Amino acid sequence: MQLHQLKYFVAVAEVRHFTQAADLVGITQPSLSKQIHVLEDTLGAPLFERVRGNITLTAAGEALLPLAKRILADVETATREVQELVGLRRGRVRLGATPSLATSLAPPVLRRFRDAHPTVDLRVEEGGSQDLVRDLLRGDLDLALIIMPAQGTDPGLRADPILTESLVVASVDPLPIASGDDLRITDLRDQPLVMFRAGYDLRDATLQACRDAGFEPTLSVDGGEMDAVLSFVEAGLGAALVPGSVVANRPGIRVTRLAPPGVRRTIAVARRRDVVPTHAGRELRRILLDYVHTATATDALPPGVEPLTQDPP
Repeated sequence: MQLHQLKYFVAVAEVRHFTQAADLVGITQPSLSKQIHVLEDTLGAPLFERVRGNITLTAAGEALLPLAKRILADVETATREVQELVGLRRGRVRLGATPSLATSLAPPVLRRFRDAHPTVDLRVEEGGSQDLVRDLLRGDLDLALIIMPAQGTDPGLRADPILTESLVVASVDPLPIASGDDLRITDLRDQPLVMFRAGYDLRDATLQACRDAGFEPTLSVDGGEMDAVLSFVEAGLGAALVPGSVVANRPGIRVTRLAPPGVRRTIAVARRRDVVPTHAGRELRRILLDYVHTATATDALPPGVEPLTQDPP
């Protein structure tokens, strides 16, 4: 059994298509198919069912897939660990972050990391929490700043809550308030909302808050990324529930805070549970936690962000 055969097997298992898998790993489709057959002969069992153009895993394939992913991840980790230990100083760390955290929490952390480790290859991926969790599980990221879902994270991840963040209502015009001086979620019942695309935790948080208040929101625009949603709000297309940090430098947007308890979300730093972090990954996590501690002590956290002093609900 060869490592490249496991790599080809995992590629086919993920895309369920031999030609696409061959393009993904950079070889021809006949070469990939031949190596898969050799692997099947070595193991003594077929790994894929090929019926009417559909590719599915056999029982043997299902059993091999998590082991193959673990082996490939361990080999990559070992390679990077040895490179660092022999003094090549060419480590790599891949950080994922949600759009709001990529512009608020990540920059000062990455600046500290870069100052301390200028030769380490630093890569950043921006996306919704669900997208980042998928990339972590695939092994495409080492660490990610995600938003903890109410139902908890995937068991394949270790997610450590570090901060909580308040959400605010962004709009152009003043929003009507039914009673008192504070805006409540129920005041958004007849207010057109601009909605994030699937994969953003803010979409789930908005929909859940409205449903908990007893109504389905009215959507004026559905499916935007962070910058697009804020631009739609500025254009007067509707209001949006967003982190306060993303509208700090948007003078055309009015920020309205929600009456207590409001809507809060929990920020966590996550990694794959079954992969030993590299030196670079451990160092980035250490710098992140050190920054959170220092920023808390000096009141330098982004607007609406607070240290997590107790377990999230």
